[in-house]
Amino acid sequence: MTKLTDYTSYADALEHFSRDRLWELFDGNAEFLNIAHECVDRHASSGRDAVIVVHADGRDEIIRYDELSADSSRFAHYLRANGVAAGDRVAIMLEPSRAFYVAMFGALKAGAIAVPLFTLFGPDGVRLRVQDCTPAMLVASPESAANARAIDGLRVVVFDDMLFATLRGLPEKFRIETRADSLAVFQYTSGTTRELPEAVKHSHRTIVTLMVAALYGTGLRPGDRFICPSSPAWGHGLWHGTFAPLALGLTIGAYAGRFDPDRLLRALHDHRFSNMSAAATHYRMMRNSGRGPAYKYFFTKLSFTGEPIDPETAGFVRETFGLEVCSMYGTTEIGVVLVNYPGAADFTVKSGSLGKPTPGGEVQVQSDDGTPCAAGVTGQLMIRRRGKWIPTRDLGRVDDEGYFYHAGRADDVIISAGWTMSAVEIENAILAHPDVKEAAAIGVPDELRGQVVKAFVVSPRAQSEAFTKEIQDLVRTKLSQHEYPRHIAVVPELPKTPAGKVNRKVLREQEKNAAAVS
Repeated sequence: MTKLTDYTSYADALEHFSRDRLWELFDGNAEFLNIAHECVDRHASSGRDAVIVVHADGRDEIIRYDELSADSSRFAHYLRANGVAAGDRVAIMLEPSRAFYVAMFGALKAGAIAVPLFTLFGPDGVRLRVQDCTPAMLVASPESAANARAIDGLRVVVFDDMLFATLRGLPEKFRIETRADSLAVFQYTSGTTRELPEAVKHSHRTIVTLMVAALYGTGLRPGDRFICPSSPAWGHGLWHGTFAPLALGLTIGAYAGRFDPDRLLRALHDHRFSNMSAAATHYRMMRNSGRGPAYKYFFTKLSFTGEPIDPETAGFVRETFGLEVCSMYGTTEIGVVLVNYPGAADFTVKSGSLGKPTPGGEVQVQSDDGTPCAAGVTGQLMIRRRGKWIPTRDLGRVDDEGYFYHAGRADDVIISAGWTMSAVEIENAILAHPDVKEAAAIGVPDELRGQVVKAFVVSPRAQSEAFTKEIQDLVRTKLSQHEYPRHIAVVPELPKTPAGKVNRKVLREQEKNAAAVS
C-alpha cells in the first residue's frame, strides 16, 4: 500500500494528502495511541541507531532503538514504583542525553505528562513553571538540580549513574495503556524567566497532526539522517526535531551543551546527516564562524524556523551546503501552516518567502476589516480552523503566485511620520553590511515623527559616525529614503528568548526605562 511517505513531489502532496491517511503511518488509532510506542518501541527490532547526541565537549553519544526501548520501559516502572500515576506531571530538566530520552519516553509510557524545561533557567524560571504545572517529580542532571531543590516541596530526582544502576534491576518491558486523547506533554513557549508563557497542552494524538509538518515542512522521509540542533525544551527541538523523525524510525542528531557552530559543522560531516532543520540563529552563527568551507556535507534537504532568515545567511547556506534553505512557519499553538516542501523537485523555493500553505490548509493575509489583502499589501496573517479565521499575531503579505512573506510581529511595526515600516526588513538590510553580525530594530518616540527607527547592532567595529553613516546609507539604498535607522547603537550582544530569538520587547522596555530616567 502506498503511504504518504512514498510521495516526494509537490503535485503529489496536493493530490494524495488527506488527514485520514496520516494514521497509516502509525500503529495506534483514534482510540489508543502512545507517543513512546510510536517513536521507540515499534522500531526496537530495527537494529538502527535512534539518537546521536553531539556534545559541545567533543563527545558523541549514540543510543540504539532497542536500548532506548528497554531503558525507557524501566524508567516507566521506576515512576510507578515511586508513586507517579497516569496524568501526573513529570518535569524533565536535562540536556539531550541518554538520560533525557529515557526519562521523556519513560514518562510517556507510564501515562504521565512530560514537561520539558530549559536547563539554563535560573531559580525564578524553574519556580514559575513548577508552580504552574505542579509536577509529581522533577528529573534533573546533577548540574541543574540545585535550582530545582531551592523550590520548597518539589520532589527532585537526579538522573545520574546511580539511578541508571537502579533502573537495570527493573523489567525492560512495560504495558502501555494510554488513550489517544490522553494528555502527553505540557510545552511552555519561550518567554523570559520573569514571565510565564501559557503551557500548550498536547495529547498523544498530536503526533499524528505533527506529521503534516514532518512530511512537508522538514521533508522527512525513510532513510533520512536528520539533525535538529534546537533544544528539546522547546517545540521545534522536541516535536519537529525528536518526536516526528523517531516516529518514522530515522536516526536523528541532537546537540547538547553551549552551542559551538564549528562543533556542529564537524558533526554534520562526521555523521553524514542528509536533512537538517535549525533555527535561523543557528545558520547565522555557522555563517559568522567562517568555518563552513572546512568540512564536506551530504545534505538533500534543509529547513529553518523561529524567525526570518536574512538574505546574506541564506546565501551562505546556498554556497556552503548547495541547497536553498526552506522556511517552515507556524507557532506552538497552531502548528506549522506555511512550508516550502523540502525535497520536492517541482516546488520552487523563493528566497525570503515563508512558502505556501500545507496540503489542505488555508492561510490568508487580511486587512483590519477582515477582507483579503491584495497581492503585495501587508496585513494580518490569518489561519482558518474549524470554520473560523484565527489571528497569528504576525504580519505578512502574499505575492501573485501565492507565496507568503513575513513582515514581523504585529507589535514590531514601526510607524514614522505616517509610514509603516517592518522591523524585519530593516534588520535584513542592516545585516547586508559585512561588519554587522546581528541586528535588531525598534521604534523609539520622536516629537516630530511619532516614532523613528533605532537599530542595535553587534559588530567587531566600534561605534563611530562613519560606521553609522555606512549602515544608514545601506538601508536607504536597499529599502527607501525614509526607512533608515536614525539612531544606531553598537552593543556587545542582543537580548534573546531562551529559544534564541531576538527579543525586541526587552529592547523597547530598556529604551522606555532609559527615557523615564532621563
